[in-house]
Amino acid sequence: MLYRQKKDTYIRNYDGVGYITSIGLFNDRCTNESGAVFLQALKRTPQSLDELVDTIMPQFIGVDRKTILNDAEEFYDSLVADGFIVKGETESELNDKDVGFTYNDVQPKTIRKDFTPVIQRADNSTQEYLEKHFAGRPHLNSFQIELTSRCNERCIHCYIPHKFKLYDITDELFYSTLDQISKMGVLSVTLSGGEPMLHPHFKNYLRAAKQYDFYINILSNLTLLDDEIIQILKEGNVSSIQVSLYSMNPEHHESITKLPGSFEKTKASILKLIENNIPLQVSCPTMKVNKNDYSDVLCWCHEHKIRAYTDCILMAQYNHDTDNLTNRLSIEEVGNILKSIMKDDFDYQNLILAPDFAQRCNEQQFNPERRLCGVGISSCCMVANGNVYPCAGWQEMVLGNINETPLKEIWENSEKIKWLRSLKMKDLGNGECCKCDKAAFCAPCMVRNANESPTGNPLEINKHFCAVAAKNKQIVLDWREAKLKELES
Repeated sequence: MLYRQKKDTYIRNYDGVGYITSIGLFNDRCTNESGAVFLQALKRTPQSLDELVDTIMPQFIGVDRKTILNDAEEFYDSLVADGFIVKGETESELNDKDVGFTYNDVQPKTIRKDFTPVIQRADNSTQEYLEKHFAGRPHLNSFQIELTSRCNERCIHCYIPHKFKLYDITDELFYSTLDQISKMGVLSVTLSGGEPMLHPHFKNYLRAAKQYDFYINILSNLTLLDDEIIQILKEGNVSSIQVSLYSMNPEHHESITKLPGSFEKTKASILKLIENNIPLQVSCPTMKVNKNDYSDVLCWCHEHKIRAYTDCILMAQYNHDTDNLTNRLSIEEVGNILKSIMKDDFDYQNLILAPDFAQRCNEQQFNPERRLCGVGISSCCMVANGNVYPCAGWQEMVLGNINETPLKEIWENSEKIKWLRSLKMKDLGNGECCKCDKAAFCAPCMVRNANESPTGNPLEINKHFCAVAAKNKQIVLDWREAKLKELES
C-alpha cells in the first residue's frame, strides 16, 4: 500500500510540533513531537508503509519495528480519512484520488458564500495550540515578496505612489530571500508588485518558489498571463491567484486601471484560470467610479463559481499623499453599499435578529489590554529593494533591509517590530477607542491611520473609519428594528 502527501497539503515542523494543513479543505492538525517525525517522513512522491517506517525508525531508539509499523499505519490512515493524504495500491490510483481543487465540484449557494470546497474548517483548538506554542516568540508563517514595483496599470486608488513604480528585485536578493524564509519555516509566500508578471524573470521565480514547497499566492491584474505561466501554476503543489475586477462595464473598469483593453484581458485570463482549475479570488474595491457596479461583478463571479468580495476601504498612499482618496465613497455612499450587502447576506440577517444582538452591540467595548492588531505576529512583507515592512500598504514603516541584515534577525530583533508587537488597544488614540460604543462595527487598522496621518502616526485615530463604523451600526440596528416590527405584524 502506498501513501502520498496531497497536492494541496503542506507540512511543517515547528520546533518539535508537527503541523499539517490543507489549503483546499481549510483544515489543519497539530501533532506532538513523535507525530512530527511521522509527518516529516511523508513526501509528494509515493512511499510504501515499509519505506516510511525505514525513515521513521532511526528517530526512535529502543522501539521495535512492529510497534512503529502499527503506529504508522494507524497515524497515516487517520490522515487519509481526514483528507490530508492519499492511499492506494498504485501511483495511478493515488493520482485519481488526489483530485484537489476543481470548479466542477463547487456548488455555489448565494453570492455571499465562499465557493472553495470545504469539508471542515480548522477548529479553534488547533489555532489556540499554535498560539500557546509560539507565545512570546512570534513565528513567521506568511511572507509577501514584491518582485517589481513597476506596473502596467495606473489604478486611481492605488496606495503605492506611481512615481515610485520603477524597480525590479535582483536575482541574488530573490533567491536569498527564498532560502531564508524556507529555513524560518514559512508556509505561505505571496508574489506581488506592482505587477509581478512584468519582472523579466517571473517564470523562473515562480518555478523556484514552488520547489521550496511553499503555498504560492500571486497578486496580479492578469493582463500578462500566458500559457507557460498557467502550466507552471499547475505543476506540483497548488497555487492561487488574487485579481481585482472593478466592473463588468469595460469603460468603468478601465477608467480605474487607466490601461486600454485591460478589462477584456483580465476577464479572459480569469476564464482561462477557471478552465485550468487554478484557485482564484476576485476583489472588487468599490469607489465613486464603480459604486453601482460591484453587484454585477459578484453575480458574474457567482455564475463562474469564483470566490469574490467587495469592500469600500480605500487607503491613502504610503507617503501620506491623499490625492487618491478623492475616489473614496462618501459616508452616505458607503451606507448604500452596506445596505445592499446586508440584503444578500442571510446568515448575517439571522445573527442580527438574535434576541440579545442589540444589547451586545451597545455594550461591547475594546479591552484596553488586548493586542492592538496582529501585525508582526505571523506575517510581513518585502519590497524589491529589500526593505522589510509589517503589512501591505505600510512601506514607510521599514523594519530593516535584507541586503544588510538577515530576515531572521529583523523578525526577532527589530526595535520597530518589537514596538508594534507591544502595542495594546489602550495605546490607540490615548484610549479613546476603548470607550466607544461602536466597537462591534469597527476594526482599527494602524496602516490606514499611518498613511492618512500627516505625520505617519499609526496611533492617530482615522475619523473617516469611525464615521463608517457609526453608519454601519445605524444601518444594522435600524434594519433590525424594522424587521422585528414586520415579523410581529
